Amino acid sequence: MRTASAKAYLILDGTFLPIDRIAADRPFRSGKHKKHGMNVQVLADPFGRLLWASPALPGAVHDIRAAREHGIVDALAEADTPCRADKAYRGASGTVRTPCRGRWDTLSAGRQAVNRSHARIRALVEQAVATLKSWRLLRKLRCSTTRITSLVQAVLTLHLPSSE
Repeated sequence: MRTASAKAYLILDGTFLPIDRIAADRPFRSGKHKKHGMNVQVLADPFGRLLWASPALPGAVHDIRAAREHGIVDALAEADTPCRADKAYRGASGTVRTPCRGRWDTLSAGRQAVNRSHARIRALVEQAVATLKSWRLLRKLRCSTTRITSLVQAVLTLHLPSSE
């Protein structure tokens, strides 16, 4: 949070990492993706660089629940760091901002402009997630689910520049 609080704002997003599991492993099955996998939350800076990746949770866990379990929402509010997130984080209080509610064609011109600028900002976190998923290791995980957090943290450590 010390590094994050020095930034103008942060961008929060969740990503789904597919795994090879049998059908009996229900908590790892994502209804949205129709696959087994793990949910990882990612924080990026305004330039689209990865800052932090959360420990992996089962794929059935929704993004807002994962953010609350990891204490991301509370930590951002405590540090008073503005954060942009997608619709999955609606209801997150504090400094987390989400797009305006409603269908695009029913929104006023001002709200459409707000959502458009919000989408431009959020596009940067998608680049950060793509950077994380560019590692072939994370495209389809074939290991124990207890090791996935260590793998994500290792990839993040290798990706981040050293602070020397």
